[in-house]
Amino acid sequence: MPGLMISVAIAMASAFIADHYGGPTLLYALLFGMTFHFLLDDGRCLPGIEFASRTLLRIGVALLGVRITVEQIGSLGLQTVLAAVVAVTATICVGWCCAKLLGQRSDLGVLTGGAVAICGASAALAISAVLPKHEHSERDTLLTVVGVTSLSTVAMISYPILCKLLGFDPEQTGVFLGGTIHDVAQVVGAGYMISPASGDIATVVKLLRVALLVPAVIVIAWLFRRHHLVGEFDNKQRRMPLLPGFLVVFLLLVAANSTGVLPELLTGTLGDLSRSFLVVAIAALGVKTSLKTLSMVGWRPVLMLAIETIFLALLVLGLMSLA
Repeated sequence: MPGLMISVAIAMASAFIADHYGGPTLLYALLFGMTFHFLLDDGRCLPGIEFASRTLLRIGVALLGVRITVEQIGSLGLQTVLAAVVAVTATICVGWCCAKLLGQRSDLGVLTGGAVAICGASAALAISAVLPKHEHSERDTLLTVVGVTSLSTVAMISYPILCKLLGFDPEQTGVFLGGTIHDVAQVVGAGYMISPASGDIATVVKLLRVALLVPAVIVIAWLFRRHHLVGEFDNKQRRMPLLPGFLVVFLLLVAANSTGVLPELLTGTLGDLSRSFLVVAIAALGVKTSLKTLSMVGWRPVLMLAIETIFLALLVLGLMSLA
């Protein structure tokens, strides 16, 4: 209980700051959590922090399913769906290649590529849950969350300006913003900053990318079970579930939400609960991370995230020009 309550308190403080002064709640939770790293020396706090960073994380990702329906995905058309699949796949592959070229672990490349390609911090947390565990796993996850959230905030400010300079109409603007910005909140902010029509389209396109989280995680889990990708890890670490339980719940919630049997009040409540659990999980991960350890990572992972972000933006522009 002590560790869990500390994580909740940090999450509540982060939400308060974000609501009153602006900025990404997840980034605040992460940074505030890191200032309480000394609490890991207190054995009473460790079980609750572990529970928040693992169990609540998986529950939060699973509950993301209430934000998506099959109808939303179908409304975009086959061409948009295929373009999103290509963009997500290509960006993850670029992350893996960058990791190899820069001398980083392959799992870090897949983690950063998936976070940029799909839905930012939420994707990073979901993907990290199925990657092989090693001594730097949590550090890599935290670094990815910090980097992708920061880049998403920059994109929220700069991409609407870019769309105006390129002369995009509201529909094109919505597709570009929804297809390139990392986190859902920043997509919504950037889209409605332009117009209600752009905001609606951007949100739906972004939810399509979120829906691709499940197949992406399944494929990543399968690939890391293969010998040629897990050579860096020992035999015990290869035994990862191909379809984790939280992704099964995610799919069931998408199916239930698509049928309309879930009342709007329930879906809204579960959506808020998902966000809350993810903030608490990030706060707990922050507590578990040493700023000194994070600073030793170097410039290469940051460069990887920047390359992946630029690649995704250019790819989406290219796919839009072909449409």
